[in-house]
Amino acid sequence: MFAGGSDSPYAKVMRGQITLSQLFSEMEEGCRQHATASGITLPDTFSVARAFEEMAAKGTVNAPLLQAARVLRRNGFKTCVLTNNWVDDSAGRLFTATLMNLLHRHFDLVIESCRLGMQKPDPEIYTYALDALQAKPQEVILLDDIGENLKPAQEMGMTTVLVRDTETVLKELEELSGVQLLNQQEPLPTACDPSNVTHGYVPIRRGVQLHFVEMGQGPVICLCHGFPESWLSWRFQIPALVDAGFRVIALEMKGYGESTAPLDIKEYSQEQICKDLVVFLDKLGIPQTVLVGHDWGGAVVWNMALFYPERVRAVASLNTPYRPADPFVDIVEKMKSIPTFDYQFYFQEPGVAEAELERDIGRTLKVLIRSTRREDRLPIAFDFHRVRERGGLLVGFPENPPASQILHGPELQYYIQCFQKSGFSGPLNWYRNMGPNWRWALSAKDRKIMMPALMVTAGKDVVLHPSLSKGMEEWIPQLHREHIEECGHWTQMERPAVLNRILVEWLEGLPPDSLLPTLSKL
Repeated sequence: MFAGGSDSPYAKVMRGQITLSQLFSEMEEGCRQHATASGITLPDTFSVARAFEEMAAKGTVNAPLLQAARVLRRNGFKTCVLTNNWVDDSAGRLFTATLMNLLHRHFDLVIESCRLGMQKPDPEIYTYALDALQAKPQEVILLDDIGENLKPAQEMGMTTVLVRDTETVLKELEELSGVQLLNQQEPLPTACDPSNVTHGYVPIRRGVQLHFVEMGQGPVICLCHGFPESWLSWRFQIPALVDAGFRVIALEMKGYGESTAPLDIKEYSQEQICKDLVVFLDKLGIPQTVLVGHDWGGAVVWNMALFYPERVRAVASLNTPYRPADPFVDIVEKMKSIPTFDYQFYFQEPGVAEAELERDIGRTLKVLIRSTRREDRLPIAFDFHRVRERGGLLVGFPENPPASQILHGPELQYYIQCFQKSGFSGPLNWYRNMGPNWRWALSAKDRKIMMPALMVTAGKDVVLHPSLSKGMEEWIPQLHREHIEECGHWTQMERPAVLNRILVEWLEGLPPDSLLPTLSKL
């Protein structure tokens, strides 16, 4: 492999002069010549390619180091993978493709020797990396597990770390960077950026289109957000679910952002929303999907499982429980009897809540979307009781509250822009279909949801309290439950690492996708 120095098969493949398959051929030929000269008989099954493929199959990503890179990136560091790598045209090339895809998702820059015609420890590749990062050598910390690759970097003035074991390198990196990398209880996962993801638009029918964001390859998961949110509420889940091997579609629900906001209140009934979602799947050519919903999105996914079970592989809801409609209790009277739902009656009169919520969209979002952590609380507690009596949802709150810990900076600005575009009428119209939603649900009151299902409750959600989910097993035999005690209403943003772990473990435990039937050609 290394015979011939700068002309060796190894050097040529790392510079991209030959491909990995050609490396295998050259190595096998070299081995056969060496065996013949040495009087050794190679077995018939001798294969350099197989040895490489077996090695790749055992390869894993060093999760703590990847996590450290994510934490450093969030703390203002640029992160880069500088790798001696080959152009992989081998039978096992999907492994390389998957690995590079993951690295590009989590690092600012990935530099491969085979794309440049130079390799470590050639000094030119370090100069190239500095230019690409727009960094001075004194600003760089370089990690490598081969000492020879560190020498040119040291001579250029970079700080270097020889990687021997994970814990030691994390200690060194922590000392050099000043960023805590060890003993992090729950570091934030990688988030996706609205300006750096694929956006799509599906025409549902004349005058109605749905906007979505898409990433990944594999079985489909559709994410449905709630009020008053955006597809961006799933920003921490999208990369994690893609890493787990799924094609992730985060919808912007009807009435929000770049999706259409029709004026007709009936457009926002659960029946119409679900019909639209079926058309959405049809037009993307998706026969079946896993559905994950939060808040109003949770209501949508339960209704899809109830009315269109053939389109739903499995269903998961965050905070929002499932309850069959009760024909003996009028839904409006029942909701009036629950004090925390008073705000929903404040929302009923068109124009009233819109005027309050649209007066200062930034203030509205900063008051509503907050975590339950003590340091994130405003001077007065949020109270959903007697909203109509007080004269508004936001009455008594500061005019210029501080941004919350879970929605601030560019993400808050994105939310503000979305609501400046759409206004609040569409989102509020979801609440103005209590009667139609109840009557539609009554038509399925005796049905059960038989597919795999997940219910995630949050201990500190004052509106969708975990107690509301009692007895769901009677209607959903395959229900799996998870509970996050220290979490309020905004589960995806408040406890993203815990939620990601819950979702990925549940998804990985689902029965495999049944094979799509082969339909005869027309």
